[in-house]
Amino acid sequence: MADLPPVRGTLTPDRPLSDLTWLRVGGPADWLFQPADLPDLQAFLAALDPEIAVFPMGVGSNLIVRDGGLRAVVIRMGRGFNGIEISDTRVTAGVAALDAHVAKKAAVEGVDLTFLRTIPGAIGGAVRMNAGCYGSYVRDVLVSAQAVTRDGALVTLTPDDLNLRYRQSDLPEGWVLVSATFEAPRGEPADLAERMAAQIAKRDATQPTKDRTAGSTFRNPAGFSSTGRADDVQDLKAWKVIDDAGMRGARRGGAQMSEMHSNFLVNTGGATAADLEALGEEVRKKVYQNCGIQLHWEIMRVGEPARDEEAAKGP
Repeated sequence: MADLPPVRGTLTPDRPLSDLTWLRVGGPADWLFQPADLPDLQAFLAALDPEIAVFPMGVGSNLIVRDGGLRAVVIRMGRGFNGIEISDTRVTAGVAALDAHVAKKAAVEGVDLTFLRTIPGAIGGAVRMNAGCYGSYVRDVLVSAQAVTRDGALVTLTPDDLNLRYRQSDLPEGWVLVSATFEAPRGEPADLAERMAAQIAKRDATQPTKDRTAGSTFRNPAGFSSTGRADDVQDLKAWKVIDDAGMRGARRGGAQMSEMHSNFLVNTGGATAADLEALGEEVRKKVYQNCGIQLHWEIMRVGEPARDEEAAKGP
């Protein structure tokens, strides 16, 4: 294993990642780096061999790490990157700040980022995936984001630089987001709190929030133009085509498509990453056979399969 630059944060070799993902699956990373602060991250990336892969990881809410793990330095942001600052209608948050915390803190100050309240994960992932719900999306409110490049430079990116669209962006390979600034409309704190409470109640009534999931499994098959804005949304939903293909409640090993909401992939206990991904691929196949629609994963899948999986495939 290669020697890595010295750090002030924590650098751990062969670190299992399963306990860092919401689905609780996945093999080890070659290294896990938890930077102490921004200068620590910049110095590390500037000195790191460019041939060594880097994978920025948030709270693992929308991620399957395959059972063989990741041949990379996984960079996971923590306390040095979770600050939230509010000035008038602008909110700047570190990438490790949870979406729900940002929404609640903004609401107290009369700033309407309520759509973030029910989105699982942290701000870095929300920006990277142009997260959204209830007709609002990150692109609608994002002013800019800051990122560290592979050579350690700190750069500012606009929504156009990121090319934010439906559940996608174009952040260059190996760049690490560190913060984001949003501009949102004003609202009465009590009204915003009431709206968020209603959103939580609706979510809990319709989604398997008490199960081990990673949020929506597949993107809605037709719903947005390249901008990813709310006014482009159509009626076709992933859960509907999954239901029509008879895959609600389908199982493979410890993996299941939720009975409550069929676009949620659940680890019912003891599932491997291979179980989860294979069930998802079976759903995609059945939907395509049933109606000719190609579902696309919303959950990010990274890493390598376990060695015994590779051996089972044969030459």
